[in-house]
Amino acid sequence: MLVSPTMLRIEGLRQLRNPYTLAFTLAMPVAMYLLFGAGMGYGTLSAGHGNVSFYVMTSMAAYGTAVAMSSLTSLAATEAKQGWGRQLAMTPLTTAGYALTKLLTSVAFAALALVAVFAAGMMTGAEVEDGWRWVATAGIILGIGLIYGLFGLGVGLFFSSDSAAALASISMTFFAFFGNVFMPLDGVMLEIARFTPLYGFVALSRWPLTDGVLTTGQTDELWMLFLNVAVWLALFVLLVTVGMKRSRARQ
Repeated sequence: MLVSPTMLRIEGLRQLRNPYTLAFTLAMPVAMYLLFGAGMGYGTLSAGHGNVSFYVMTSMAAYGTAVAMSSLTSLAATEAKQGWGRQLAMTPLTTAGYALTKLLTSVAFAALALVAVFAAGMMTGAEVEDGWRWVATAGIILGIGLIYGLFGLGVGLFFSSDSAAALASISMTFFAFFGNVFMPLDGVMLEIARFTPLYGFVALSRWPLTDGVLTTGQTDELWMLFLNVAVWLALFVLLVTVGMKRSRARQ
């Protein structure tokens, strides 16, 4: 059996009842958008092809997607190490089916985080010139955001502690602060930010709005953003590989 609808439903409901999941993947991105995008008084100012509210909304939606993907996949790795995989071996569900169920749950929560932030943006004046830019922004966020599932999986495999999910989400928050996500950076801090895991992802998510133009007036080259994503994707794959070897060594 590749996918169990029953397990998918149970897993989704379990995460909806998890206060940690609700706080970090849903409530926090929305709250931060309302604080920095809708509540500061400058949301209606022009930014690229839209306004500042849309700019902040995009940033928070991308952040929420990264947190959802990383934290939920790290939980899957922790459960597998605790013997849940052997329990499932007694059922028709295959290992691939278990992994796919977890991935679908992570994607669903990432999409839910995006919808929550976008809904808050629509209700508080986030605007962009053309309707397709909403769709393009959402597609980029969900498409590239999948790579952070590898980060969460690697963290869950590498660390034996049950706090792997918290570590994954806290890491995303740290990366966001230093990756030009929460606040505009300039000078040396901006140069450092360009090498961080979230910079390329969030800059590409903002591209339909800004065409790569930063708040400082500088412009990001498209190839540099894709290179950032590609390099971190490779590093996340390496983390998963090392985590798998470390996990097997502990058994």
